[in-house]
Amino acid sequence: MQISSLKYQVIRFSTCSFSILRHMNLNISNIQIQRRNSIKSTSVTTNTESKRPMIIDAWGQHVTLRHVQDPIFDSLRRWTKGLVYNEAPSVSSTIAALDAAGIDRMLISAWYAPNKVMISNEEVFEFVRQSNGRLVGIGSVDITRPMLVMGEIRQCVEKFGFKAIRVLPWLFQVPPTDRRFYPVYVACCELNIPFCTQIGHTGPLMPSEVGRPIYLDQVALDFPNLTIIAGHIGYPWTDEAIAVASKHPNVYIDTSAYTIRRYPTTLIDYIRDNGRKKVLFGTNYPMITPVKALEGLDDLGLDEHARALFLGQNAVRVFHLN
Repeated sequence: MQISSLKYQVIRFSTCSFSILRHMNLNISNIQIQRRNSIKSTSVTTNTESKRPMIIDAWGQHVTLRHVQDPIFDSLRRWTKGLVYNEAPSVSSTIAALDAAGIDRMLISAWYAPNKVMISNEEVFEFVRQSNGRLVGIGSVDITRPMLVMGEIRQCVEKFGFKAIRVLPWLFQVPPTDRRFYPVYVACCELNIPFCTQIGHTGPLMPSEVGRPIYLDQVALDFPNLTIIAGHIGYPWTDEAIAVASKHPNVYIDTSAYTIRRYPTTLIDYIRDNGRKKVLFGTNYPMITPVKALEGLDDLGLDEHARALFLGQNAVRVFHLN
């Protein structure tokens, strides 16, 4: 009896153990399958997200009150509410505008006019510092003080980490071939940074002639190593802008101040074809919000490669962004 009982207990234990082990193995298999599925799902999500092209706004401003309330912009306030501020905007509000449109980074500029600083280089540096990498600085200088230009541009690059210098001809009412611009070009060449400017007519009631794109032809001839980024598409001389950008390997156009639905047909054709590496997306924020600037993007009919170049890759390459 004792031996039979012992055999029965052993058999019963063995049967239970087998059942338990089989159940444990089943659970382990289920866990392994779930883990593999989880990895596959994560991989698909990551790949899907990675396909979204990086979007970089090549021309924006984080404004100061003395900039946005300057009487020079009164003509713009007649047809837009984007420049009406009662208090200085926070950096977080600018980042929120980028997030609303899915924009990764924005290049923001200082504004220097003759004997007037509307947004200082120091202020841009502080805005960039607060942005956690979302804003990138572009400096500016007063070209009526040529003896100070080189030192100020060097500070912008070496101390503040700015990626370019922008000077607007209409603010000084002289074309970019004026001798006072040339120290800026020399400094940009020595420091290997782009020179940014505006082409086309001016919204403010100032002479537009100085914004003719053809002036940049002579600048590019005199400074063949200077990278020039001409903003605001050059309207009503967009064909002229395309001709200059096509002629010179270091001349580019950005689309700031124009919504996609206002792009001239010739510019759209250029972005699709020969100019796919020559045109950068821009908004001119806060004049145009990022969401508004990107409306109608699919209507451009860009293939995947041209779209990625236009929205961000050209800016990364031209501005030497990390």
